[in-house]
Amino acid sequence: MTKPEALGFSAERLQTLDRFLAARYVGPGRVAGLQLQIARKGELVHELVLGQADRERGKPVARDTLWRIYSMTKPITSLAFMMLVEEGLVALDDPVSRFIPEWANLGVFAAGVGPFMTTPPVRPMQMVDLLRHTSGLTYGFQSRTNVDAAYRKLKIAEFAGPLDMDGFVAEMAKLPLEFSPGEAWNYSVSTDVLGVLVQRISGLPFQDFLQTRIFDPLGMTETGFSVRPDQKPRFAACYNAAPKGGLVLQDDPETSPYLNPPVFHSGGGGLVSTADDYMKFAKMLAAGGTLGGKRLIAPRTLKLMASNHLPGGQDLTNLSRSLFSEATNAGVGFGLGFAVTFDPVKAMLPSSPGEFYWGGAASTAFWIDPVEEIAVVFMTQVMPSSTYPIRRELRTLVYSAFTETT
Repeated sequence: MTKPEALGFSAERLQTLDRFLAARYVGPGRVAGLQLQIARKGELVHELVLGQADRERGKPVARDTLWRIYSMTKPITSLAFMMLVEEGLVALDDPVSRFIPEWANLGVFAAGVGPFMTTPPVRPMQMVDLLRHTSGLTYGFQSRTNVDAAYRKLKIAEFAGPLDMDGFVAEMAKLPLEFSPGEAWNYSVSTDVLGVLVQRISGLPFQDFLQTRIFDPLGMTETGFSVRPDQKPRFAACYNAAPKGGLVLQDDPETSPYLNPPVFHSGGGGLVSTADDYMKFAKMLAAGGTLGGKRLIAPRTLKLMASNHLPGGQDLTNLSRSLFSEATNAGVGFGLGFAVTFDPVKAMLPSSPGEFYWGGAASTAFWIDPVEEIAVVFMTQVMPSSTYPIRRELRTLVYSAFTETT
């Protein structure tokens, strides 16, 4: 590990960050344990390993603890799809129905005119809509609309659900869109659909494509859609935040469905990984698409992915119909697989224009600042991710530890 001072960080202020996480989160039992890694210019400058990975069995967090990364799967799936774009096999403005003909006649839910009455969309769903979540699709857990309820009933994109990749799109063909593609932003199963597209376009099982094209080149030996027998002792427990404080066990690592290979390989949230593995992915992004002499994506393609693609250059507060319309997303847009901060002043964060990031349902997070050349990976296992403002606090404390800025 490189000394923080050699890469423009204050070791004393990084210790302040560590003390904050211990006093605010681990000590009071808001989280059982956590792991934080900070890299700059490709070099790891700070790591914190704290608390328990499995509180019930007294297992401490270790450097190689295995975590459920949930929606931090999405950037990996999006990158896989953009590899196919680079090869000319698909284009961002292609209609999704080019490769999913089952969806050629999707309609838009017409509220107030009966159960699942639909109207034609203004335009067909395009590949770019899936990458930026303007597809008109949704998630059942949002519990806002009749369409959400239908997703729950059919167990759409559930990890331990009965549907395989083709069954998933076949069931989705029976459901209406929430809005016409391009009209709004709604967090959704869009990235799961990208996983289906990667499989159909490449001719490889989705999980095999990720393994051969991303995990193997980056040396991500711990990342996959299930927990191998040799990984089981290192698999963390996952918790729900209790309404009156504290934690309630949500997924026991001894009986978790992750111990068995899934029927449905969720490109939107199915992976488990370690901090070291995900940092390799993050370093590759921070370096413009390359790591260890192996290039996964071209710099211009990555720059396109990390640009705001929301219609009219809007931010999530204006365009979102779901969980991301709160004021904390002012100045934050969405690219092709990542959220993108384009106005740090509106976002009220000491970040850089062009910072891109995402997180997972169990409060995991990562971000890349291409201006400052930093990559940050944070792991814990507490649901829901909106329970605590830990991601914003991390940004404030990490940037406060800078002694040199670009």
